[in-house]
Amino acid sequence: MSSTALKVISSMATRQVLADLAAQYQSVTGRPVATEAAGGVDVAKRVRQGEAFDVVILASDVIDKLIAEERLRAPRVDVVKSAIAVAVRAGAARPRIATEEDVKRAVETARSVSYSTGPSGTYLEKTFERWGILDALRSRIVVPPPGVPVASLVADGQAEIGFQQLSELMNRPGVDVLGPLPSEIQSLTFFSGGVSTACADPAAARALLDYLASPDTAAVKQRYGLESAT
Repeated sequence: MSSTALKVISSMATRQVLADLAAQYQSVTGRPVATEAAGGVDVAKRVRQGEAFDVVILASDVIDKLIAEERLRAPRVDVVKSAIAVAVRAGAARPRIATEEDVKRAVETARSVSYSTGPSGTYLEKTFERWGILDALRSRIVVPPPGVPVASLVADGQAEIGFQQLSELMNRPGVDVLGPLPSEIQSLTFFSGGVSTACADPAAARALLDYLASPDTAAVKQRYGLESAT
């Protein structure tokens, strides 16, 4: 077994769960794994610029693009799926979010709103546009800087209400998670992995990805508000 650490980079949504699973994998197999996380757009840019990684884990559509660009090897491996959730500052008033109309009302009446620049944010912008409120809302949208979680903006009062992957809102100090979006407007994001075409040990990287997608990891994923992808 090689002592060289497999280098994994991911978006922030899977940062904590991958750190735990990497430690678990190393305990089981003896192969060290080094994990790093950053904003998804930044991660994809770094991969395209040729930075050396063994495994890349991002939203599935981005992984597909990187495979098509021959930055990653096919096939992709679906690792987790994640729901969008809603949070307010700890101790603040808790608007209802049980229905689509509840969520729309909460957004319309909030002094400020924040959501990520990743897949959940893209989906929410389309939802706000469908509701006919996006233009009126623009001046109240607080855009998180790259790598800064929406939870931080909610916790320090910059955003009255925040939307992001549940895994990024759970267990964050200073925020109260109201729950996931109601089913009629929920959108699940699949986070998938690919082995870099520059990886020196693709078989080992694929074995790690297979482990991350295996049933053995389900309990850890649930602890972070994530579900197995299959």
